[in-house]
Amino acid sequence: MAQEVAEQDILPSRDEFIKKMKVSPELKVWMSAHDIMDLTIPDLDKLLTPDDILNVPEFLAAYRKSNSGGVTMGIPTPKFRAADQEANPDKYQKQKEEYTAALRKFIETHPATVSGMELELEGVNPKLAWDRLHADHRSRLAQLTPDVAQRKYLAAKLDTDLDGRAHLNGLPPGNYWISTLGMDAAAGDRRLRWDVPVTIQAGQMTRVELTNVNGANANTPMP
Repeated sequence: MAQEVAEQDILPSRDEFIKKMKVSPELKVWMSAHDIMDLTIPDLDKLLTPDDILNVPEFLAAYRKSNSGGVTMGIPTPKFRAADQEANPDKYQKQKEEYTAALRKFIETHPATVSGMELELEGVNPKLAWDRLHADHRSRLAQLTPDVAQRKYLAAKLDTDLDGRAHLNGLPPGNYWISTLGMDAAAGDRRLRWDVPVTIQAGQMTRVELTNVNGANANTPMP
């Protein structure tokens, strides 16, 4: 049942999620090429090349910031000015290329300066939004599955008495599932749900006991 509902409420793929991110096209390309959703992991520096840092605006900004304020000695400083981009484009382009070449050489010579730049990427890190997307999806499935089950497949609905027993007569022979609808049952400090198959045969009484053994933890995501 959960699988049937999930087929109607489909999560966007990783690539679809990345395409909708409000980041630079260069960062989208980099993320699509790397199996990583958390840009703040401590080992990010091991995944980044000098080209990555220089070509992805978010990485370049994070590298500059993590090495700013006199923390890193000898790091090149840009001489090109935004005003020259239109007023003197040749000068602007030449100084920008010189800065890029000098910074590339500096990064290659001082690879330790890349370490720590992940701390400056929190503002563009997609991990929180990616996790929230999946959590919201699981929540929707948990809410929709009982509704769909009752609307399409419900043969009967029972409430147990104070002893936890319920009786039902008149079901046609066949294969059924006993499933938890609505509130999950409490068993100590756990909350359980059930999805137990049962076969009804003509002229016979069928007894089913719902226990911790055939129950599933309600806090575990449905498959």
